[in-house]
Order: sequence, then structure tokens, then C-alpha cells
Amino acid sequence: MNQPSAAGSSFYAGMKVLPQPERHAMYAVYDFCRIVDDIADDQQGDPHGRAAQLQRWRSDLASLYAGRAPGVAGFLVPHIDRFGLKREDFEAVIDGMAMDVAADIRWPPTDTLDLYCDRVASAVGRLSVRIFGMDEAPGLALSHHLGRALQLTNILGDIAQVIGDPRIDGAARIVAATADEHFRAAQTILDGRPKGHLIAPRMMAAAYSELLRRMRKAGWQPPRARVRHNRLALAWTLVRLRLGR
Repeated sequence: MNQPSAAGSSFYAGMKVLPQPERHAMYAVYDFCRIVDDIADDQQGDPHGRAAQLQRWRSDLASLYAGRAPGVAGFLVPHIDRFGLKREDFEAVIDGMAMDVAADIRWPPTDTLDLYCDRVASAVGRLSVRIFGMDEAPGLALSHHLGRALQLTNILGDIAQVIGDPRIDGAARIVAATADEHFRAAQTILDGRPKGHLIAPRMMAAAYSELLRRMRKAGWQPPRARVRHNRLALAWTLVRLRLGR
């Protein structure tokens, strides 16, 4: 299960409008996520080798936060120092990737799926809202809901490419309803105009909720063409958000 991608570029476009320190910090967080995601997704590597690579990241993060040599995590140091990024959130991302390495979780029970979403998406959100300058309570709530909404939408975009069972449409619509609930909760938080640089999460929420709407309209019944982001719509959303901030 991959994370929401920068390609399409709801992520990239949203980050471009941030002040330079915040933008560079977000790119560093994205690079970290991309690196550990690539380790988890490396189908050519053996599970023990992939697990060892993830353990190297855990060890180097522990060293970094203890004030010792940061190893492969060195590029995160200035952003951790500036924005107070928490070790447990980086480690949660690694824990999520380790779930992919340890077992086949393409068919997880609901509680396992929610834990996975918390680790690979909401934990990234918890790092991000610190960079955005949000207060803790709304920041944690937004991370919880928007992270899950984005990850579930991402999963729904991939699922029909690998599952040919005609019953998948019904199952996917149940997951889509859960994603919708999280999008609505995230939007309520954003509508309250909390403190912070919020164009990026607004952009992601708008882009992915529209993607989910289009997927639901198309359905998941095989055979099915992949539904992708509309780049023109993304550009217009960015313009609208910039004018309205």
C-alpha cells in the first residue's frame, strides 16, 4: 500500500506556496517517507534485508535524538530542531512500513487497516502540522482525519487494479464511506480557520475528496480504468485557495 503521492501534484503544488523554511522541511519529511516506503515496496529485496534497512533508520533516529551521529537521518536534523518534530512520529511511519514487510496486509481487518493508516499517513500529518505552525489540538485532530481520508482514498485508487472479484465494488464503497466521514471531519476543522499555513492541507483535502467522488461515480466493478487527478482542476484549486487565504 503506497502513501499519497506527490505526483499529481496536489502535494507538490501545496508545498510550493509555503515559506522557504517550512517548504524545505516538508520536502525533507516527504523524502524520508519516500525512502522508507521504497524499502517496504522493494519486491526484489528479501524481507530480512528490508527489515534490516528499516532498523537502520530506527537506530539512526535514536542516535539523532540522543544527540549523537544521525547517520542516514542527517538531512532531517535542521528541520527537527527548528520545528520540534517528534521521534515517535518518524518511528510510527517506519512501523507502518514494517507492517508491509512482515506480512501481506492487502486484506486487513478494520482495526489493522486503521492502525496502518495512522502510522503511514496520520503520523506524517502529525509531523506536517508542526511544520505548518498549527496549535496542538486542532493539529492532532486534522492529522487523524485527513491522514486517514487520504490513505483510504489512495488505497481505493489502487485496489481495483489488483482485484478482479466482482464483489469488490461493495467492499470498496464501505471503505469510501469511511473516507468520506474523515474528509468531512477534516473539513470542519479547516473551516474553523485554525492558526497555521493551511493551504497545503486544504489543497490535499480538496484534491483527494474530488478524486474519491469521481472514483465512487465510476465504481470499482471490474474491468475499470484508473481514475486520476485532474491537473487543471488542481491548478484552479490552488489559485482559488491562494486568493481566499
